[in-house]
Amino acid sequence: MNESSLIEKVKKILDSKIIGDDTAPMKIGNKTLLFTNDILLEGQHFLDHFPTVHLGWKAVSVNVSDIVASGGQPKYLLVSLLLPKNKTDLVDSIYRGIAKACRYYGCQVIGGNMTASDKLGIDIFMVGEAKKFVARRGAHPKDNLYLSGPVGDSKAGLELLLMKRTVYEPFEKKLIERHLRPVVDLKLKNLIGRYATAAIDLSDGLSSDAGHLSKNSRVKLVLNAKQIPISDELKQFCIKYRHDPIGFAVGGGEDYRILFATKNRLPKTAAGLYLIGSLKQGSGLYLDKIKLANKSFDHFSSS
Repeated sequence: MNESSLIEKVKKILDSKIIGDDTAPMKIGNKTLLFTNDILLEGQHFLDHFPTVHLGWKAVSVNVSDIVASGGQPKYLLVSLLLPKNKTDLVDSIYRGIAKACRYYGCQVIGGNMTASDKLGIDIFMVGEAKKFVARRGAHPKDNLYLSGPVGDSKAGLELLLMKRTVYEPFEKKLIERHLRPVVDLKLKNLIGRYATAAIDLSDGLSSDAGHLSKNSRVKLVLNAKQIPISDELKQFCIKYRHDPIGFAVGGGEDYRILFATKNRLPKTAAGLYLIGSLKQGSGLYLDKIKLANKSFDHFSSS
């Protein structure tokens, strides 16, 4: 079973109609609160030779990405730290990274937990607030599809880290930083809250997450390959290492961009947004005229 089918199984067991979006919305008084959580685990999301200086920042950012994709502002977080007994010296750098991210995003840690563990891990539970909750469902045929920035950089950065080199070119260092220290644009929450009919953050990858949006909204989603944004650094990487940039853009994960549908055609002044496709009657995800299989990361996939 893959991750999606396991989530569906859990939803059925719990008879839940809430589980399945980037966040869980709860109306409390006159406020809509958003709840989400994500974990970074050694051996699964990072390796022990990766620098830990950005680990706290990334743990916060991956949760902020979910909140923003739902049209919200991050507010509070609880941090659970899984800490090997021989790595207690990492507490300082990890929590400094968390504190720096909280200052940047305007949220605060209000508590958490620590436990001894064989592997290092950070599990964050985050609360956000939204004027209007935006789900993965709700998109309609004829909607336009926008992406909040280039994709594929994080996958390239990961591949570079796995090379374990001592020297990297300047463009390679930028790709590595985009994997280790993703930055979410908080201004997107206003655009999403105002214009989006459906939205999702790109954590697992474009081919996976766009497929979730298509499935949840019950529409056919068509990506235009020529319009998918690719950074200059990724182009340099693909030339140097003989990779297909579209393959990285479609199959790469952990870029934490926001993909959203809207019935509007947004003005060109909406900086950083890219019109990459459209929604039509039907089902499935297509790259131009070719049906696109899920080429993105899955925690439970055997491939």
